[in-house]
Amino acid sequence: MSWWRTGACIAMLWGAVVGAAGAAAPAQDDDVPLLSLWTSAPGATPGRITERSLDPRVPDRIIEDVRAPYIAVLAPARPNGVALLVTPGGGYARIVLDKEGTALLPAFVEAAGITLFVLRYRLPDATHAEGADAPLVDAQRAMRTIRAHASDYGVDPGRVGVMGFSAGGHVAARLATARDAAYMPRDAIDAHAWRPDFALLIYPVISLEADIAHAGSRARLLAAAGDAGIATRERLSPALHVSARTPPLFLLHAQDDDVVPVGNTLAIHAAALAARVPASLHIFPTGGHGFGVRDAHGPLARWPRLAIDWIDALDTSP
Repeated sequence: MSWWRTGACIAMLWGAVVGAAGAAAPAQDDDVPLLSLWTSAPGATPGRITERSLDPRVPDRIIEDVRAPYIAVLAPARPNGVALLVTPGGGYARIVLDKEGTALLPAFVEAAGITLFVLRYRLPDATHAEGADAPLVDAQRAMRTIRAHASDYGVDPGRVGVMGFSAGGHVAARLATARDAAYMPRDAIDAHAWRPDFALLIYPVISLEADIAHAGSRARLLAAAGDAGIATRERLSPALHVSARTPPLFLLHAQDDDVVPVGNTLAIHAAALAARVPASLHIFPTGGHGFGVRDAHGPLARWPRLAIDWIDALDTSP
């Protein structure tokens, strides 16, 4: 599916959700293939999508209350074999679908031929059986689902990475640093590997220590875990779990980020150095938080090219 066709379909959806009075109405999902992760329990919902933007040319949808997680597939006309599981941010209170999802289409899908699998994951919530680990469980299942469907989308199952932003960067970092599967196998999909071949962490939440933690993400994770003790904080801090099994890392942050301090990225970079994990570190002096693609300006606007070149140069052979 070309960017023009995908973009046209999404634009029609955006236009349909902005009312005549200019107020944002409930939005729909992208007109692209959707892959469910689980056989959902009765009453489980895929979530509630809302358009926050009043300008259909600059969409800003969010999804909340995901109970039946799923993947939106953004596929290029000519796939190059590389796939990225994308885990957008939203402070673990919501998931943004455009700033850190569909806005990636021109650079990553159309120009580079990378297939994006954008995950609508469950947020940390004590009502989930997995509590604070629900996003990690969904991410591991998503990686296995991508590999199970690799041939359907022209994807090489040995070139599947993860790219996470902000709180979604915490999901991605936990996926990259987990030592074991977070759930018991359920079906044939779980015969596939859940570990990513590489990880891109974009202004990620990494630490739960109060001095550099993102307060909202920290509070929601610890509430979902039902425990704020040091053992829980350490378990949920990915930098403390980097090991020789951690895949290569691409790390991007702005020094003036006043939402998720740059110390988060510096912490996981230091851990990567100690574990001798290849890590490409990119710290820009300005950019703030949540710049994604469309709000990145000046030299920072070239970060997608840096990321794609880094992916192209990886040796993902066993």
